[in-house]
Amino acid sequence: MGTLYDGSTRNYSFLYDYSTYASLWVAYPLSPSDLSGTEYSHSSWAKYSEIDADKQVDISSAYGVSYTPTSYVNGNSYARGHQVPDADRDHTTSTMLSQTYLSINSTPQIQNGFNGGIWQNLENAIRTEVKDYGDTVYITTGPVFQTVDGKESITYITNSGDSKKVPVPNYYYKVVLKVSGNNATAIGFWFEHKEYNKDVVGTEAADYATYAVSVDEIEAKTGLDFFVNLSDDLEKSAEENGSWTTFCDF
Repeated sequence: MGTLYDGSTRNYSFLYDYSTYASLWVAYPLSPSDLSGTEYSHSSWAKYSEIDADKQVDISSAYGVSYTPTSYVNGNSYARGHQVPDADRDHTTSTMLSQTYLSINSTPQIQNGFNGGIWQNLENAIRTEVKDYGDTVYITTGPVFQTVDGKESITYITNSGDSKKVPVPNYYYKVVLKVSGNNATAIGFWFEHKEYNKDVVGTEAADYATYAVSVDEIEAKTGLDFFVNLSDDLEKSAEENGSWTTFCDF
């Protein structure tokens, strides 16, 4: 577990798991100021210097693995899916942007119909909501290989950069928190890792709000405990909400 900074400014915290070559969660604040100002150029992927290189995946040239089966005419592949989106940091500093391109922030995501579709649509919606809200929200996101019951089978891919066997997440989640004075609300999203809206080639406009759930539900599936710095009463009430509309109206 660690936290990345640019000077004294926190970028994101993470819990890295050596056995899956992935951070099981990343957590970070997102403010309107993060989404305005100078836009920096996208960076190249690299390993994180504070973790042994052999315990990370070389994704400098992508995973290099096709996703099958696929309904897309031009095929599909596993993208280097950001947990902290680069677009959440490309108006902050070049250092903070570069830190989103570390291997600890990447997991293999199906590109067409997921990373470039419903997942991206959700990320865009959260950025829009932050601008409308006008204040900071707190986000935690991560992959899930097996739920608490632990019965799901796991697919492994062979990374082209170093031939490591990399497990592919079966699910992805995202939880978002708003706090205002003595009030708070939160929302969760839970996705099976698959192609969405794949009946129409190239269509990636699946409705992310359909997959909104309470934070309580995601905690039950993952065994994680989010937003522990809230008082017990405030955490309980915030984590019961499962409506994206209610969250946006807060």
